[in-house]
Amino acid sequence: MSGAAVQDVALPAVPGLPGLYRQAVVLAGRRRIRREGMPSGLPAARHRVDGVVADLGALTRFQQLFGAAVRDRLPSAYLHTLAFPVALSVLARADFPLPLLGLVHLSNEVHQARQVGAFEALDVVAWAEDLRPHAAGTQVDLVIEASVGGERIWTGRSVYLARGLRTDGAAPAVRRDGDRPAFSAPVPTGLWRLGADTGRRYAAVSGDWNPIHLTGPTAKVLGMKGAIAHGMYLASRMVDEAVPAPGGALAWRIDFAAPVQLPGTVTTSFARAGHATGRDGAGSVVEVVGWSAGRRRPHFTGWVRAE
Repeated sequence: MSGAAVQDVALPAVPGLPGLYRQAVVLAGRRRIRREGMPSGLPAARHRVDGVVADLGALTRFQQLFGAAVRDRLPSAYLHTLAFPVALSVLARADFPLPLLGLVHLSNEVHQARQVGAFEALDVVAWAEDLRPHAAGTQVDLVIEASVGGERIWTGRSVYLARGLRTDGAAPAVRRDGDRPAFSAPVPTGLWRLGADTGRRYAAVSGDWNPIHLTGPTAKVLGMKGAIAHGMYLASRMVDEAVPAPGGALAWRIDFAAPVQLPGTVTTSFARAGHATGRDGAGSVVEVVGWSAGRRRPHFTGWVRAE
């Protein structure tokens, strides 16, 4: 955020994602008609919604989508799903410098202090920070914090890229082909077969009806070759498969290198890497890779650490 005083924006309720996407379409149209330039800095604002409680029916459908046992605890990636509309409302602001539609999801990292019960009320706050050049455009961090009774229990940081857009005239970060190590596929441990309806099925349980995930025609309107899987679908499946029933603190990260086209097949490798110590303490670590045959780079890499 900028050096201006931070504005705490209290929203009356969690906004609906379809409405935020419609707002983004209207804003993009107005900018084209008026030939307005994009703002050059991030809004000095934090959006907040207090008392967010999971809908038990929606939670059950989310768990069933991934074949997980129905539990009265919120999966770590489902916490992102609950809080994401608050974060998206920051990206949909008129003074946000990057266009919401078409943003590319680069990574997610989550640190969770403990497991969260399905009936606990969450206070959610979200903001954007660290606007910076990228070799392909401009990237920004979107930060979400969730607290219960004043105790911060979940923090997520997502990184997004606006391809081809420079907000301040800065030179792009330079990336040389030799800087990227050659991809060597690890020993496979599983196979994910994703049908053409995967994006629509995930949208139904998450509320994220971004057109790039729904059908080939709607994705092509936004410059994609075809519909692609949600990044958070892949993250949710990764975390659930790595640690099916976490009992304490949990941390995880996923980096997206290439989109997963729908329908498609992803070969996966889940490898236990022993124990590691991080900001959440020590825990067992599972390293994860997902790729398709013949590709020069993976679709995603990640890790999950659980106490």
